[in-house]
Amino acid sequence: MPLGENSWELPETRTLKTILDTILEDVRREVAEAKKTTPLGEIQARLADAPPARDFVAALSSDFGLIAEIKERSPSVGPMRIENVHAAVDAYAASPIVRAVSVLTNQTHFGMDIHRLGEIRKQVPQPVLRKDFFVEEYQVYEARAFGADAILLMANVLDAATMRHLHQVALELGMEALFEIHTTEEIASLPAGVRVVGINSRKFKTQSGFVAAGQSSATDFSLDLGVFDLVNLLPPSAIRVAESGISPHNLSAVASNFQAALVGTSLLRDERGIHACLRDFEMACRS
Repeated sequence: MPLGENSWELPETRTLKTILDTILEDVRREVAEAKKTTPLGEIQARLADAPPARDFVAALSSDFGLIAEIKERSPSVGPMRIENVHAAVDAYAASPIVRAVSVLTNQTHFGMDIHRLGEIRKQVPQPVLRKDFFVEEYQVYEARAFGADAILLMANVLDAATMRHLHQVALELGMEALFEIHTTEEIASLPAGVRVVGINSRKFKTQSGFVAAGQSSATDFSLDLGVFDLVNLLPPSAIRVAESGISPHNLSAVASNFQAALVGTSLLRDERGIHACLRDFEMACRS
């Protein structure tokens, strides 16, 4: 029987969906729905009421510190400890090592939306990064309208021209971008003069590693910490950020090559509570 005649057989031209494919399909659908509910013109009109942008680059230019993240769940490990999520805003606001706060705004896969970012922005003194899967400029305007000071641009999601365009829109609105890469090819696609670049050890392009909503995994199999070795290939003038897989135990090694670490799951799933985990990170930063 020819391959593909049965519904359970995949034709040779078809590939299995990756985690990233699934997320991006949902994001594009959600953005289309948001544009119908709140057109771009209405979002742009709200910009006049947005608080002045805080300087994301300046915040990361001092001593090594954290971009501390808030999310309710993730596709790789499932739900965070809800008590840690609830305590995160106050803990981050008071921490001497938190240089910026990252807020996941993908409701479907991470449990929080852009409105929550707006609430958090009012409660912390640090710059706030909107961490999401940006695919078009509507999301950039939306980020600033709700108070974001920086956005995430992923080189494994965007082509070089789109990445440049979205960055330019962000700059015009007073924001900065954290460019995220995973490979040498993605480094080559970065626009000239980028100021903040993150290396993410998360393996998005895999068919495994998904945890169903409501379920939890003690181990994150979607990490490849070896990718941090790409740090020496980053633009020398850029602030270097390590993303994913960071704990107090490996922080000293990370700090020798990076100027900041984006940390979320370690803080938000610690059974001792987020304050205890933050203290461990503070001690590791001093060592």
